[in-house]
Amino acid sequence: MFGVVFPNRSFPLDIAAFSQIDTFHWILDMNTFVGEAYDQIREVCVFLLNNFTLPPDKALAVYVQSPGSAFQYCGAVTIARPSAVLSLNWPEPGGQLQLTAADAAPLTAKIGVSVVDLASLTSLDVAAEKRIERLAMRVGENLFNYMQSFCGVDGSKLIVPIDILDRWFKKFQERAKRDPEYLKGFAL
Repeated sequence: MFGVVFPNRSFPLDIAAFSQIDTFHWILDMNTFVGEAYDQIREVCVFLLNNFTLPPDKALAVYVQSPGSAFQYCGAVTIARPSAVLSLNWPEPGGQLQLTAADAAPLTAKIGVSVVDLASLTSLDVAAEKRIERLAMRVGENLFNYMQSFCGVDGSKLIVPIDILDRWFKKFQERAKRDPEYLKGFAL
């Protein structure tokens, strides 16, 4: 059906490494894979196997759960996008780190995989969407700061030179050409 690889950390793991909860849900207990160092695993590559046919309106969604926390959505693959490298942004561990009963096992970190309706997902890659949002905010902030240095006030109106956007964009492009690391700084 599907498999996962933790880049630079594992060989491919197929569905047999997961515990099947029901027809559409699987769990990988990170304690059996890496123990308490689960938060050092920052990426997972999830992929559909050739013989797995996922309906076009369904997705294979990936979730992470730190000990005692709720599952958090990371991203998904579909038949049109049969593999993806997803960032694992582990949620803060919850407060229930003790045993829940005398004979119960301690709570551990988990990766969950489930078949869901594609329409119910907000994004196929949450981390990439957040990086794009952060990039847009930083570029907007750069433009605002540049414009602010040339602004004047006339009563309740803000006055800027008519060519301010052209000047900012030209300066932005020249800096990006001179220093390839400049744009990378916006994506952090």
